[in-house]
Amino acid sequence: MCFWGVFSISAAWAERGDREKPIHLEADRATVEDVNRKEGTRISIFTGNVILTQGTLRINADKVIMKEDSQGFRHATATGSLVSFRQKRDRMNEYVEGWSERAEYDSKTEKIELFRQARLIRGEDEVLGDYISYDMNSEFFQVIGSKERGVETGPDKRVRIIIQPKNKPE
Repeated sequence: MCFWGVFSISAAWAERGDREKPIHLEADRATVEDVNRKEGTRISIFTGNVILTQGTLRINADKVIMKEDSQGFRHATATGSLVSFRQKRDRMNEYVEGWSERAEYDSKTEKIELFRQARLIRGEDEVLGDYISYDMNSEFFQVIGSKERGVETGPDKRVRIIIQPKNKPE
């Protein structure tokens, strides 16, 4: 079951200034390879309590593999018992938060994908599934349960969504 942009609000996106900020990485260990001449990419591997920050974006994981292409765009694959990310929404005092066993972040497309035990919270709304793809620019997302992905091993066979009322009575 797929849901695209169930909570989409066109005026509110991920913090705009984040993409202009430097990426900071902290870890217990790091390995950085020189640029691969054939592909024009650099690969860095960070292990042990990894913390990646870029402006208000923060990703915590046990391991992060970062690939940088010749144009400077980065693709990070984060793994762990549960990887977490958090980012402030643009022009709002609210955050988007997510958790999963594996997360892939692409700085070129400004997209984060959450795999296995995926959970995303935006404000008071929440989605759960086996896979969540979240576009940080448009705030559109797709949620898929494990049954649809052909992976019947986890508890996330179906998609679960909790949408809070926008006008709660006082």
